[in-house]
Amino acid sequence: MKIGTDGVLLGAWVSLENKPQRILDIGAGTGIIALQLAQRCEAEIIEAVEINPDAFEQCVENFENSPWEDRLFCYYVSIQEFAKESNKKQDLIITNPPFYSENSKTKNEARDIARFTNALSFKKLIEVVSNLLSEEGVFALILPKKEEKKFIALALEFGLFPKRICRVQGTVTSEIKRSLLEFSFERIEPRIEHLTIEISRHNYTNSYISLVKDFYLKM
Repeated sequence: MKIGTDGVLLGAWVSLENKPQRILDIGAGTGIIALQLAQRCEAEIIEAVEINPDAFEQCVENFENSPWEDRLFCYYVSIQEFAKESNKKQDLIITNPPFYSENSKTKNEARDIARFTNALSFKKLIEVVSNLLSEEGVFALILPKKEEKKFIALALEFGLFPKRICRVQGTVTSEIKRSLLEFSFERIEPRIEHLTIEISRHNYTNSYISLVKDFYLKM
């Protein structure tokens, strides 16, 4: 799996104000989000789960070659299996989940598993998260804007309330394509934010540069 803008955005944007000591990345892929969080905070344990064997191997290799290898752990299991075995609550759960519809399938089964909701439905994801998240914990993810209302409604069924919402557009003239979301068990009025990535092709906004510059060699 290539490193995409979505993962980098989420890893840079998520708030760490609750000073999480245990972090879980669901569907880690290359491990980019977990690595960003290791760079950003002093969490004692950052765990990741990944069910694609090639991605799992790459994630482990990336963890082992990072400066934070003693805090990073990747498991070749589904999140459901992980939840059954885990007796520890997580302070932060983060995911860049699959969200492509059935009719978008390709001939690459491994990529499809990573991209499609039929591998792990939103409802199943939220149910697992609600069981693993600590009382003061935060759940964060990135979704297509069109899925935002549906996901928030499902989260409410499990007692998770939106805390922050950031709507992302490519340029000031393009439509909003992504929503960055944070949830908690606390019922509060969510903070609404907006982010524009580019002024023109490869000419990035100051807001975007400020958010992600710590994770690029040239920015």
